[in-house]
Amino acid sequence: MYKRQSRLVGYLLPIALAAVFLPARASAQNRDIVYYDPPSLSLSSDTSVVSACSNNLAQVKLNARASSPAGHPIRYRWSTSAGRINGNGPSVLWDLSGLAPGVYKAYIDIKTGSIDDECNRFTSTTVVVKDCPPVPPACPNVGITCPTKIAIDQPLTFTSNVSSTTSGVAPIYNWSVSAGSIIQGQGTPTIKVDTTGLAGQTIKATLSMSGYTLECSASCAVSMPVPEAKVRKFDEFPDISRNDEKARLDNYAVDLQSDPTATAYIVVHPGRSGKAGDVQRHTNRIVDYLVNSRLIDARRIVTLVGGARDELLVQLWTCPQGATPPNP
Repeated sequence: MYKRQSRLVGYLLPIALAAVFLPARASAQNRDIVYYDPPSLSLSSDTSVVSACSNNLAQVKLNARASSPAGHPIRYRWSTSAGRINGNGPSVLWDLSGLAPGVYKAYIDIKTGSIDDECNRFTSTTVVVKDCPPVPPACPNVGITCPTKIAIDQPLTFTSNVSSTTSGVAPIYNWSVSAGSIIQGQGTPTIKVDTTGLAGQTIKATLSMSGYTLECSASCAVSMPVPEAKVRKFDEFPDISRNDEKARLDNYAVDLQSDPTATAYIVVHPGRSGKAGDVQRHTNRIVDYLVNSRLIDARRIVTLVGGARDELLVQLWTCPQGATPPNP
């Protein structure tokens, strides 16, 4: 009996001890398990491309956004593949001045927590340093010499003055004129312009220099003189039939009507062998026909008696405004 009880106790004792010690060991293991939320981190830059031009300050603003769920302080460590980091903390300036064109990286590594449970994260961003664009050629000094000798219906000569041209750029001369036509020199520094029929008008010559990225141009304008007003003899005839005289006066009236400011001068030269009153008779009938039949204003008509001739002679003069009247 004793032996049987001792054997039963021997079997049950290990099971009892296990029931006592296992919960305690599991409780100890549960106390050693600690869960951590990792910190968050993102990195942004105000630009992804900068210029390598020496006259530009190539700086990029970097901004790291980090947080620790546990509320631990965050320590920042910046590094780059090239360039200099100015500043510390979450926001810094990355100076890439003087770097050759290429692709460069900036890195941010953060640490948070205590020494025993320290956590870290890192990320990076890329910036491209681009080459400087070619410097565009500047406009040369472009000028035009206007003609000084100006005559009615005579060609004008315009000459360009170009200086400070860019090396390696061949200037191209493109001329245009506001009136008239270029008859010689297009594509060259000097042109000749036809001015036929342009009396009293302004002619402007413009030179546009091609071959440059900018609009390089100059212009010059001259005023053509107005022809001097001169009295002109429209017709003359002797003592002819009345119908022939009317036909001559019809043409004269048309000429007077084309210039309402002109004055009609009717000069009758008496014949040496003529009769008294011939001059007055011819003068009266001419004026009467022009005024009453052709409706010419009588105030526009001036009658004169010219010097004696071998036979009676009638002269019809048209005197534009400002011209000197005829001197019979």
